[in-house]
Amino acid sequence: MSFNTSSQQLPKTDEEPPEKGLVPEPPVEGTASEPQREEPAPEPSSDTDPGDGEAPPEATSADTEAPPKAAPADTEAPPKAAPADTEALPEATPSEAEAPVPVPARGRRRWRGWRERYPVAARTLTWTITVLAAALVLFALLMPNKRDDFRPAEFVRIPVEAIFGAALLIVLPRKPRIVVAALAGLSLGALTVLNFLDIGFNEYLGRGFNVVLDWTLFSDAQAYLQDTMGKNGALGIAALVVLIVIAVLALMTLSVVRLGNLLARHTEAATRTTLVMAIVWVTCAALGVQFTGVPIASEHTTLVLQDRAKRVRDTIRDEAAFAKIAKKDAFANTPPDQLLTGLRGKDMMITFIESYGRSAIEDPVMAPGVDATLTAENEKLTQAGFAAKSGWLTSATYGGSSWLGHSTFMSGLWINNQQRYRTVTAGDHLTLSGAFKKTGAWDTVGVMPGVQKAWPEQHFYDIDKLYDSHDLGYKGPKFSWSTMPDQYALTAFERLVHSKKHDKPLMSTIILTSSHQPWAPIPKTVPQDQVGDGSIYDAIEKAGKKPGDIITDSTKSKQGYGKSIQYSVTSLIDYLVKYGNKNTVLIFLGDHQPIARVSGNHASRDVPVSIVAKDPKVLDKIADWGWTDGLRPEHNAPVWKMSAFRDRFLTAYGSTPNP
Repeated sequence: MSFNTSSQQLPKTDEEPPEKGLVPEPPVEGTASEPQREEPAPEPSSDTDPGDGEAPPEATSADTEAPPKAAPADTEAPPKAAPADTEALPEATPSEAEAPVPVPARGRRRWRGWRERYPVAARTLTWTITVLAAALVLFALLMPNKRDDFRPAEFVRIPVEAIFGAALLIVLPRKPRIVVAALAGLSLGALTVLNFLDIGFNEYLGRGFNVVLDWTLFSDAQAYLQDTMGKNGALGIAALVVLIVIAVLALMTLSVVRLGNLLARHTEAATRTTLVMAIVWVTCAALGVQFTGVPIASEHTTLVLQDRAKRVRDTIRDEAAFAKIAKKDAFANTPPDQLLTGLRGKDMMITFIESYGRSAIEDPVMAPGVDATLTAENEKLTQAGFAAKSGWLTSATYGGSSWLGHSTFMSGLWINNQQRYRTVTAGDHLTLSGAFKKTGAWDTVGVMPGVQKAWPEQHFYDIDKLYDSHDLGYKGPKFSWSTMPDQYALTAFERLVHSKKHDKPLMSTIILTSSHQPWAPIPKTVPQDQVGDGSIYDAIEKAGKKPGDIITDSTKSKQGYGKSIQYSVTSLIDYLVKYGNKNTVLIFLGDHQPIARVSGNHASRDVPVSIVAKDPKVLDKIADWGWTDGLRPEHNAPVWKMSAFRDRFLTAYGSTPNP
């Protein structure tokens, strides 16, 4: 810093003793004539370090002895003093001393001055920041990526990555050390963000975050938040998430750089400590030392990175492998007259109930209400002349991404990620609805109140006419994410499609949405003649709970979920009883289990599936499936992969395989 250098040189020059026989040079103007000033002349108002002003008292003392000898020479001294003054001024003139000083340098001077005035507080602050930096880095190195794994024992381990990192930073020169530390900190921050994403995805979707495929899901998450919490709430949450990500990356980078500088300043102690920790880690690893069942020697971050790399490789390989699988189809070349011969003349309905999973029937919180509803609705069916058989299917998805469940069930392929979904929907693989259309004996219709924008998959499913959220004439309120109550969607289907005269039977694909999370508010069944355009639901929506009332409470979420399933099942069976006939065949199932906060952390991916018909011959054809009579499948009823249903169904109802 140029100012400090100049202020230190002037006192030193003034203090030099005069050589013997020579008259001392007169003091610089403003110092000898003003002995009471204790601050250096160049910048009286500057924030100098405490040591900058220690010299002037000595110079003043020397100058007070000089005047009796120097007075006579005052008239002759100026010619000699002038050259000296002109040489000294370039270093200490007030104009230069008062020149603007860069803010970082001034900030460092202020910090140095504060540190010298309050040494204890400065040391405490310094070490507190260092300890926090070390704790942050250790947390990132040991952080689990599943909520259930968060326990104290996980954070008392010795991470081998920290030992190797410390050894590398100790031996590197300053500039390479800072660069390596910054890159390591940034990478560790990114890994921390990915670990948090893993926690969230495991909580909601029952799997970790896929760094190749899952970025597209953020737009769906934003839409869900907007529907649930409003536009401002969604924007606020998005902004908060972005700020948190930036803060994590910045703090982690600064922390590693700070620790690297600390190691460089104390190289000897850092080297000894690193060697000791390395010996301890190797010993613990060799002996298998554990604390409450958790190994002390940790290589957690290395294993996480290896797992992520493996998932990336598997994802890339899966794309090519699945493309080959999707081209194979046992019924691809089956002639139309050999498809679904056992269902000719039947009005078919394939209906998905959102998030209808095994937990709804077996969880102690939801089961009592849901089971009672299934029993009551089964009695309605019996009285109306219908019968049902039910079993279990293992969904390809969990907690969300309903379209993966829909496509798996309809295509007979295991569609468990977005890449597979894009691959199969871009091709011409035969779907259940496509098989009905291929026969030429059915018209295909889709009723999908959850579709709110263009839906190119209509072609893949061979749907002749699609009714989305804009086509059903609904004038009522949204119920969080759900665009309309299930009762209204089914009523609109009857009004717009089913009640019309048709030359052929219908093959209808219907996706109900009222049981979509967050399960607040929940619609209520209203008299059928009052459904109208949906305006009647205004008061019901306003009187219902808000998403914020239950979204953070697991028990309340379970209760809300159970009630939403009861509502959806009731709406569907009421419709069937009222509008079904001897030729109606209903297949209804869940697309996936609800999120882990509702279904449980170790819940299966099973969903109920039922086939309902008046014609006993329809159910006789699946008698060998071993399914349970009624709408509630027994706990030990057969469980198939959801992708197995298509081929079993086509075979049972008269289709001849022809690859």
